Amino acid sequence: MTHIPFPRQEDVTIGPFSVEHLLAESRAKLSRVDPHEALALQQQGGLIIDIRPQANRLAEGEIPGALTVERIVLEWRLDPAGHHRLEGLHPDRPVVLVCNEGYASSLAAAQAKALGLTRATDLAGGFRAWKAAGLPVTTAA
Repeated sequence: MTHIPFPRQEDVTIGPFSVEHLLAESRAKLSRVDPHEALALQQQGGLIIDIRPQANRLAEGEIPGALTVERIVLEWRLDPAGHHRLEGLHPDRPVVLVCNEGYASSLAAAQAKALGLTRATDLAGGFRAWKAAGLPVTTAA
């Protein structure tokens, strides 16, 4: 097997097809929330969905009441018209996606909006911002 090194930063040109461009496009579609806003949405009936891998949830904990959906099946679980959707999901219900630091969740939230979840967004700074804000964290089950 041939080893292919990652390109050096000075060899990379940021263009219209870079991950940075995709992230910026995704975030332009969102009204991102901070940890306290996410908590308020949850208290008003919104869903917080944790898309972090199990290893991160076990190591760092979880947001109480958050649903866990692995990233690999997220679109199927978030399709409001799909057979595999989360229970209680509908297009106008607030949905806050959470990853470690708020990057993957931005991409996922943009996909959720494209699926018809009009109030989908993500947590700026991710789970680590939630924890740093001193909000409740539970030990992963």
